Amino acid sequence: MAKESLKARQRKREAMVAKYAAKRTALKEAGDYAGLDKLPKNASPVRLHNRCKLTGRPRGYMRKFGISRVTFREMASAGKIPGVTKASW
Repeated sequence: MAKESLKARQRKREAMVAKYAAKRTALKEAGDYAGLDKLPKNASPVRLHNRCKLTGRPRGYMRKFGISRVTFREMASAGKIPGVTKASW
């Protein structure tokens, strides 16, 4: 499980990206790169990293479910993810 400070930092970045998204697109379309440079660094979507919504794990992230592979396996085995069953043949 990731530290709470890392998860909080990620949430803060997500909020800042959402806040400045419209302004960033307007500045990009206008070609005002000096104005883009004055925006906060964390307002750039490139600085976001996919993390598990439950544990905060940064690696093994599954986009379709928004959780890490470890959490996915535990939840799928417990039957908590609808439509997902263990393969058997």
